[in-house]
Order: sequence, then C-alpha cells, then structure tokens
Amino acid sequence: MMYVVIAFVSFIIYMWIEAHRNRVIVQSLSFPTFPKSFSRFRIFFISDIHRRRLSETFIRSLKGKVDLVVIGGDLTEKGVPFSRVKQNIEWLKQLGPVYFVWGNNDYEVDYHELDALLLESGVKILDNTAVIFESEQGDRIALLGVDDMNKRRDRLDLALSDAGDATFRIVVSHDPRIIQKITPEHNISLVLSGHTHGGQIRFGPFGLYEKGRLQNVNGTMLLVSNGYGTTTLPLRLGARAETHLIELEHKS
Repeated sequence: MMYVVIAFVSFIIYMWIEAHRNRVIVQSLSFPTFPKSFSRFRIFFISDIHRRRLSETFIRSLKGKVDLVVIGGDLTEKGVPFSRVKQNIEWLKQLGPVYFVWGNNDYEVDYHELDALLLESGVKILDNTAVIFESEQGDRIALLGVDDMNKRRDRLDLALSDAGDATFRIVVSHDPRIIQKITPEHNISLVLSGHTHGGQIRFGPFGLYEKGRLQNVNGTMLLVSNGYGTTTLPLRLGARAETHLIELEHKS
C-alpha cells in the first residue's frame, strides 16, 4: 500500500513540474511574402498565463532575443490578484513592446479594471484592431488581434480593415477556431493562438484537445500553443507548458 501511495505522490509531483516548466520553443518561419527589408522580426509569444508567475531568471534568459511580445489571451482568471498580473506585465515589458488580445478567462475578472491596468502599463490592446510596422523602405507588416470568440466579441473584418494594405499579416486570436473564418483573400500568413492547453492532461493520444502544434491550413500557418499556465488543476501530463520565440524571415 505504501508503494502505491509513493507512486501516486511521485506522479502528482511529476505533473506539477510539467505544469511549471519555463520552456521556450524557438521557431524560424520563412514566407515568400515576408518583406526582405526587415532584417529580422522576432516575436515572443506567450498565451494562457492564468495563475502563473513569471520570474526574473526566465525573463533574463530571453533579453536581447526579442523585438516584441504578444500575449495570446488568458493573462489572468478569476481569483488572481491584479498585483500579480501587473508584475507579470512588468517582466514582459523588459523584453520589448507588449501587445495583448483578450481571452475568455480575462472576462472572469473586472475587465474594466484589467483594461485600465493594461493601458496604464503601456500594453497595446488589439481588440479587433491592427498595429503596423514599417521598414525604412516602406514595406509594412500588420499585427492583427481579434477579441475573444467564446464571448462572440471577435470582428476579424474590423481588424482586416485596420490592417490596410500591409502585404504581410499576422493574426493573433486566443481561440484557434478563428482559422475557420480566414480565407485566402485575407492574405494572412500566420495565426498565433492558444486556449486549448494542448489538452493539459493527456493519456497517450487521448485528451480534451489536440496537442499544440504548427500546421498549414489552406495556405495559412496556424500555431496553437499548449500555453504557459493551467486551468482548474496546476498539473500537466503529455502537454508541457510552453512559450514561443518566433523569428520571421523572407523565403526566396
């Protein structure tokens, strides 16, 4: 009986460790439509922070490697103190300008207060809007963000309108189902999303959701992240916590 208890406790500890890893997946992505005039464009993408705390050690390991930070929703959830949210934002700001899209759990808190905190902290909220990056040669990259699909607040059409004539477009949506609303005519090269936690606790191939991955969907690259934090239980199995350092470049 003692061996069973020890094995069970060890298993729980293992899942807790898996849920609290500081894992960065480095991904170099090449696109024919990516402007040559941008020598480099490096995005640190982090989604589903929930209750986790970022650390100085983790942030220090990323300094100098990032041009901008994108938070893919679920920065917080019900019960998380705003002081922790503010500290996490302050850590991320040390890496570069921070951009944010809303996730379903962000609406569990006083979202007016969260909105004010983000604005006060200098975070750019992409709520059905876009931000443009322009090179010295006049080439333009658009980073589009849509509001949460679960709350039916997403308006991809407004974000596309805000993107103007930018030739390279990146969409950030907490929910990966946004891919179902994207057509080739939208000229969207990359989608960044989270929400699913990769199933969080999986038994072999079985889980509530598919594991996070990068895939080509009708000509658009879709990244679904396992996410950084957890929901309900601070445990993971078969779907490690992860963040992403994405370097975009031109493909001849």
